[in-house]
Amino acid sequence: MAEDSSYKVPSKTVTVEQVIKNSKFITSVTRVTDKQKAKEFIDTVSKKYSDASHNCYAFVAGNPDSTTDIGFGDDGEVSGTAGKPILSVLQHKKIGEIVVVVSRYFGGTKLGTGGLVRAYTSSVQDALDKLPLEDCVALKSITLKFDYQYENTVRQVLNKFSLEIADSIYTDNVDMKLEVPEDNLNQLETELQNSTSGKIEINSN
Repeated sequence: MAEDSSYKVPSKTVTVEQVIKNSKFITSVTRVTDKQKAKEFIDTVSKKYSDASHNCYAFVAGNPDSTTDIGFGDDGEVSGTAGKPILSVLQHKKIGEIVVVVSRYFGGTKLGTGGLVRAYTSSVQDALDKLPLEDCVALKSITLKFDYQYENTVRQVLNKFSLEIADSIYTDNVDMKLEVPEDNLNQLETELQNSTSGKIEINSN
């Protein structure tokens, strides 16, 4: 399945608490852009709640459709009752660049395996309901090279796509650098080639 190049990500960090059968569940959520940052957040939260019975977690550190930037852990809970259900909620919600840690303080009443799955799932869903999101659009860096006579034409096309030029270098030709949303890249290249009669060189970095 192809990955969407734009997706939702957390716009801030949230912490949400709930009590289920005397056990307190504290859910901490933030945005991370790679596995290392996810692990750092998990370590920070685990130290903050070091007296908790368990600090279970899951993360999707990149595109929500990717299976390479994910991870989860049960931290001593019955295998499959915590980390995997947390990850399942994240993947179902299609949120990317996110890490969740659920810290559980055992209240004396055993929940059973089904009860644990439901408790961790509802804790994450509750936190995500309160989590503000923003759009993350994947960008591609490209360079354009063309003759001076096409500069106005090229700028008109870039304005049509609401693109800003990061850098312009004027030598024998005009070299422009810019970042383009991946979803728009093919259409942009087509319009630039058509408007300059193919007299433009487009390179992706």
